[in-house]
Amino acid sequence: MAEHTTISLDRRLTAEYLGSLLLALIVVGSGIAAQQLSPTDIGLELLENALVTGVGLYFLITLFGPISGAHFNPVVTLVDTLFNGRKLTDLLFYALVQVAGCISGTLLANFLFSGPLISWSHHHRVSGPHFVSEVVATLGLLLVIFGLSRNGSTKVIPVSVAAYITGAYFFTSSTSFANPAITIGRMFTNSFAGIAPSSAPGFILAQLVGVGLAVALIQYLFVTTSNQ
Repeated sequence: MAEHTTISLDRRLTAEYLGSLLLALIVVGSGIAAQQLSPTDIGLELLENALVTGVGLYFLITLFGPISGAHFNPVVTLVDTLFNGRKLTDLLFYALVQVAGCISGTLLANFLFSGPLISWSHHHRVSGPHFVSEVVATLGLLLVIFGLSRNGSTKVIPVSVAAYITGAYFFTSSTSFANPAITIGRMFTNSFAGIAPSSAPGFILAQLVGVGLAVALIQYLFVTTSNQ
């Protein structure tokens, strides 16, 4: 997921914005569609949402990876900054466009399914198990991305991230947000995919805890070729 460093910052930011917008559209739009198509079967709704999200992640990472790195997630950019010497201004600008893109994608999903443009979520998700789930989800995602990157297996990152998130929808009680930007974006839809604004800070805190654990484990487990 490493972008070409010769690409200008404005092009990279545009790719991150579009990718984040499309990610939120995929997550929220498929969640709304699943809710409408399978209104009496929550398990089927979750499966539909997970599969569409996984497929979407694969093509988004493949499409935008060569331009911006296809982060679409402030914690991915943060860890990339820590490990690869990214400029702090890049981190700030990436995070801003990622959040803006996820909000835009959620609003677009609401519109496409004839709902209110902004519909604050009433889906309260904060609990001890949800908090730990977000720690685990974020830790796992970062291990997949940066472990594979350090192992020289960057070509399989798109399919690996897609597979991990699809699975994590089911093996975490939080359904694996693992992304502060998408967490903020999903506050704006009172649908199957939404999260209540009061629950979002707890999820984001858990994701940051996951970052700390991931950084320590990545440094310990995956050494770069030059350090081997």
